[in-house]
Amino acid sequence: MHPIALLDYAGVAVFAATGALAASRKQLDIIGFLFLASVTGIGGGTFRDLILNVPVFWVGNRDYVLICAVVAVLVFFTAHRVESRYKLLLWLDAIGLAAFSVMGAAKGLAITGSPVVSIITGMLTATFGGILRDLLAGEPSVLLRPEIYVTAALAGAAIFTLGDVAGLPQIVSGLAGFVVALVVRGGALRFGWSFPSYRSRPGRRPEDIP
Repeated sequence: MHPIALLDYAGVAVFAATGALAASRKQLDIIGFLFLASVTGIGGGTFRDLILNVPVFWVGNRDYVLICAVVAVLVFFTAHRVESRYKLLLWLDAIGLAAFSVMGAAKGLAITGSPVVSIITGMLTATFGGILRDLLAGEPSVLLRPEIYVTAALAGAAIFTLGDVAGLPQIVSGLAGFVVALVVRGGALRFGWSFPSYRSRPGRRPEDIP
């Protein structure tokens, strides 16, 4: 199997696991597990394909939906063994984000030939599934957490795109993008890496206005 295709399957499986873990935290039934796992696993790629105006990837290949279903069932019967499901969710999300940042960028570059589009599709593919998961499960959105998130996907997609445009073997640029995205997001989770946040400032008094 081509390394990029392998990343695609792995990303779907890992993101599906995070959706199923979110379902376990809400104590949903098996249908809820299947729904959240599928939405999370294929949501980012679906959004990417709609933007690129190409056939949605899982419509022509049912393996992706089957992967989501298998992962959902496995998590349904094993989630109770995990001590901290939210912590595991975040780390699996980091792995899925790293994989999808590369896969999304690869597809965007292959279809459009544009490095800018490649980076954007990589970022969207890597983040949209997690956003949908948190929205549907009523979890705190990963976007609202203080640590770096979108930037990690942006970095992974950019590294892959730069390597591919420079003529590096795709397996090298893909691995480099995956590692960079995972290190950035993993470092954010482990060490709390973040950018300075906005701080509101008091308005000027009327007498200060010239």
